[in-house]
Amino acid sequence: MLAATLLLAGCGSVDGKRDGGPVAGPTPAPGGGALVDGPPKLGAPFTVAGTTYTPSDIADYDDVGYASWYGEELAGSPTAIGEPFNPDGISAAHKTLPLPSYVEVTALDTGRTIVVRVNDRGPMANDRLIDLSRGAAQQLGLTGGVAAVRVRRTNPPMAEKAQLRSGGAVGERLATPDTLLVLLRNKLKDRPAPAGMAAATASKPTPSAPAPGGDRFIVEGPGAKPATAKPATAKPATAKPAATPPPAAKPAPATSGSYAVQVAAFGSQSRANAAAKSVGGTVTKAGNLWRVRMGPFASEAEAASAAGKAKAKGFRDAQVQRDR
Repeated sequence: MLAATLLLAGCGSVDGKRDGGPVAGPTPAPGGGALVDGPPKLGAPFTVAGTTYTPSDIADYDDVGYASWYGEELAGSPTAIGEPFNPDGISAAHKTLPLPSYVEVTALDTGRTIVVRVNDRGPMANDRLIDLSRGAAQQLGLTGGVAAVRVRRTNPPMAEKAQLRSGGAVGERLATPDTLLVLLRNKLKDRPAPAGMAAATASKPTPSAPAPGGDRFIVEGPGAKPATAKPATAKPATAKPAATPPPAAKPAPATSGSYAVQVAAFGSQSRANAAAKSVGGTVTKAGNLWRVRMGPFASEAEAASAAGKAKAKGFRDAQVQRDR
């Protein structure tokens, strides 16, 4: 009988630099062949700076925290499950999720969401939730050392899993609605930002309310001084013209037909306009939501083709509808 040994070592990173080496895994990847997903591994509990983490298989795992990233200096080194680390691949290290597993990572400053394969253990720093590979950080738009994120476990289609195993990226998910982003950001209020993040954002005051089209999330670090408002200079009262609403996306030329594609619905008109522009669709108001549609189309086949294009751009819920 062969005995398998799981060695737990640490990894943590800021600005692409790891604090420690990768974990030696029990099942090395096949040499020279395509990676495959074997049975998920958990491993024994381990301690980081006095805090003990116990890996567990939680199907509906969903949490917010801070992401860092690591890159070139560990290229080719084994990850926690024995696979060679590819800095340009879309992978990550997590303290407790099974290895491998798949997660959706959302940047809380933009709402942008990508799918990542977790194949390593870490980060070995208590103020960070996940370590992204350089490729994943670039796809998410992470340009600094640390960013606020949401990490949610998911089970993508087999084709997407194969694409991620090969080192390639899959299509971005639908952007997170503004209302949900506000709730997710609020969950981080009691969690101190990592030192690297505080240094990058300490000079930026947190707005009391997001400006139209500018709902970026700024995390203030410990010790940051609140911005002081300058006294306003008295001016004669003048009537201000009513604010002009943002222009809606220009509708595509109408064609005859009874089929359309329902792409998505948004709580923000600006997000709906951006989505409509990316797929060549139109925006209409439906209650409290802004609906994006493509069409009309003369046949169901044309509509199905358009729906496929929308899904390729990340709108997975796009569906063909028949107008009656």
